[in-house]
Amino acid sequence: MTLQEVIRARKPDEKLAQIVKVAIYAVGGQGGGVLTGWIEDLARSQGYAAQATSVAGVSQRTGATIYYVEMAPAAGGTPVFSLMPAAGDVDVMISAEWMEAGRAIMRGYVTPERTTLIASTHRNLAVSEKMVPGDGVADAEAVREAAIQSAKRLIAADFETAAVKAGSVISSTLFGALAASGALPFPRAAYEDTIRHSGGKGIEASLRAFAAGYDAALQGDIGRDTPAPAPQATRAQGPARLMARWQALEARAAALPAPVAEMAAHGLRKVVEFQDLAYGAEYLDRLDAVLARDRAPHDLSREAAKYLANAMCYDDVIRVADLKTRGARFTRIRGEMGAKEGQLMQLTEFMHPRAEEIAGMLPRGLGARVEASPKWMGRLNRVFSRGRRIRTDSLRGYLMLYTLGGMKFWRRRTLRHAQEVAHLDRWIAMALAEVDRDYALAVEIVKCRRLIKGYSDTHARGLSKFDRVTEAIALVRTRPDAADWARRLREAALKDEEGKALDGAVQTIRSFL
Repeated sequence: MTLQEVIRARKPDEKLAQIVKVAIYAVGGQGGGVLTGWIEDLARSQGYAAQATSVAGVSQRTGATIYYVEMAPAAGGTPVFSLMPAAGDVDVMISAEWMEAGRAIMRGYVTPERTTLIASTHRNLAVSEKMVPGDGVADAEAVREAAIQSAKRLIAADFETAAVKAGSVISSTLFGALAASGALPFPRAAYEDTIRHSGGKGIEASLRAFAAGYDAALQGDIGRDTPAPAPQATRAQGPARLMARWQALEARAAALPAPVAEMAAHGLRKVVEFQDLAYGAEYLDRLDAVLARDRAPHDLSREAAKYLANAMCYDDVIRVADLKTRGARFTRIRGEMGAKEGQLMQLTEFMHPRAEEIAGMLPRGLGARVEASPKWMGRLNRVFSRGRRIRTDSLRGYLMLYTLGGMKFWRRRTLRHAQEVAHLDRWIAMALAEVDRDYALAVEIVKCRRLIKGYSDTHARGLSKFDRVTEAIALVRTRPDAADWARRLREAALKDEEGKALDGAVQTIRSFL
């Protein structure tokens, strides 16, 4: 007999079949170690032998820690457990974040014949998703489809939100979901006793979160088939004179062609919030100029309504300071940190403006002279290059940023505003120059404004990519497939921060010229 035939002829070891294998994917701050300890203590309290191991990932959301627990009835001797999970050999897979469930599936830990997959549907974006210049967020729906196909049983809900509402962390709700799944042969009371016996100050909060996780797991996939209600716009309020002007602007936006009006309404609100009502009127004037050259179905104007608003609401020092001192932001951060009522929270803001941002705050003429002077730019770099850490929980730090954020009245006089307006005018003129000859190319040029966003170095990189893309478009503008090439160039620029994909696209264009 061959070795394979001998192996197939052997009867499976019944003791091996009794071993239950649980793997957990979690990242820092999610309590993966606590959850693992609870599962191990639970098994031992029920007369099982158990062993827990872990392999740490990398910090800052570039890798999850893999926790692994094996357990078996203690009767009949002490079993020898494995130190790590093996593909196709996991009974329960717990993922503390939706994309971690996807990674577990890719590694083969989830199988349709065996594995119960318990996963939280919330997202903590990985570094690899955040660093993409465009939309680097992974496809959550693809993970859902893979999970349905790959798991024997899928339990998916937003266990993170359930934990936060209960005043605890996700390890507690996942422990509750594990109890609800019935994947382990232990009663609910044994799970709750494990939490009580663990000690510490957060027992009651952990028990509340456990119950929330238990209920969420029983309902399976809460609300995922029900679309979220559309957010209602906050009704503007203010002095009668200003409200009359605002309502007149709203009426102008509403009177635009239907495909444009909805986007223009959002753009108008954004622009006015960024600066003032006069700036909103300027936005509509610019949109009217585009609309005058457009035709049905008004694709050009619809895209212009979006990207004109983005271009006019650039991130300067004033806007950054304004955003950092808003009450809603402090409320959001307190919620994310789990701060209780009455607890003090220390918040340190890191400000790192370049010399260009400082010169951009000066009056147009003076700022231009400073920016043209290597000596003065060098001095500004020496002063500001190290960045500043500002405590906005202190009166001095908060007032500093609050005062800076309130300088909207100064913005239109600055060099930065003059530069942004000049760049905006060149961009729109470039698009309108193509309307009659190649309408599709004009639309793609408008969309290229997506490349420019952010503050400081991020803005500089985006601006550089925009310039390179528009220069390359100029090389192919007379080709019948110019619009397609413009789209390819823009998408290449969004693929990576370094611009390697864009380099390749530009080289391809130059090779056939």
